[in-house]
Amino acid sequence: MERADAARNRGRILDAAAELFAAKGAPNVTMDDIARAAGVGRGTLYRRFPDRASIATALLDSHEAALQERLLRGEPPLGPGAPPRERLAAFYAAMVELLEAHAHLVLGAETGRSRFETGAYGFWRVHVRSLLVAAATPDPDALVDVLLAPLAPDVYTYQRQDRGLSPAQITAALGRLASVISR
Repeated sequence: MERADAARNRGRILDAAAELFAAKGAPNVTMDDIARAAGVGRGTLYRRFPDRASIATALLDSHEAALQERLLRGEPPLGPGAPPRERLAAFYAAMVELLEAHAHLVLGAETGRSRFETGAYGFWRVHVRSLLVAAATPDPDALVDVLLAPLAPDVYTYQRQDRGLSPAQITAALGRLASVISR
């Protein structure tokens, strides 16, 4: 059971970090910035969260869990009951929505090699692999990470900010990529 003061501090830390990440982008926020904005000491901050990525991950958890629930129990085509190709296209569209709304958090939690170590990436990987297997796609293990690569937060923000692509354009391109699944 979490102590009341610890829960308050956790909430203050997450609220402060969410505001700072949204305003400056997670990579531009230091742990000292977060402690100062939350009104907590550095020790309090580091006892709860060892680094900025763990804070971003905590902020992302509820959004990713909601998407995971829709993948498992939602209406088709995102949820069960649609052909694998349609489910992959729907997954891509849902991920674009998630990235559009929370790229600043994902950039703080899932960049570089750390992206592959998050529980969410593991879930996305299992989901896409299951779609490949359901469609009898050859060598799904070699293809699954390739199909997830366009969803890397740095790729998404590059497409949005540097290339000027809209979420609709990115979603449409990913929908075409979903055609790699034969049925």
